[in-house]
Amino acid sequence: MNLDLTAEELAFREEASTWLRDNLPTEARPPEGQEMRAFDLAWQRTLFDGGWAGINWPTEYGGRGLTDIQQMIWYEEFAKANPPFTLNNSCTFVGNLHGGPTIIVNGNEEQRSTYLPQILRGEAVWCQGFSEPGSGSDLASLSTKAEIDGDELVVTGQKTWTSYAHVADVQELLVRTDPTAPKHKGITWVVCD
Repeated sequence: MNLDLTAEELAFREEASTWLRDNLPTEARPPEGQEMRAFDLAWQRTLFDGGWAGINWPTEYGGRGLTDIQQMIWYEEFAKANPPFTLNNSCTFVGNLHGGPTIIVNGNEEQRSTYLPQILRGEAVWCQGFSEPGSGSDLASLSTKAEIDGDELVVTGQKTWTSYAHVADVQELLVRTDPTAPKHKGITWVVCD
């Protein structure tokens, strides 16, 4: 296996490094609340306007449509730029690194065209509703359930340790939709907006 970067990938690395040097915020990120949210969403919008949001996301939803290798190069250059925050310490990380990619792979066209542009443009904060009281990271033991009632999905239960819930617009949620299924089955990923 050849792990050397191509000439195109090396040029992309240089482009990313230069853009980050010229655009990375120098001020400290506010530690919490609406000021933090505003900072994170403004940075996400700067990334989008500069063509650096959703590097490997489809172009029809606002991404660049580039390769996974180029996405990884971006992550490396971002880390090397010594930013005042990290990619997973931003209220945009759940949408960018989990919710959006899940919708790209598993969502329908309406979901892709609704949620993906919002995430990339910095118009929505996502949070993750996975852990529950008494179950922590053992997601197979979750008890929050969801049942279809007409045109609605009725969710009953509790979630805990939900980072950025206090500033979020959308939540990705794991719920039990088949209580008769074995412990590791009958779990569904849903979007709560």
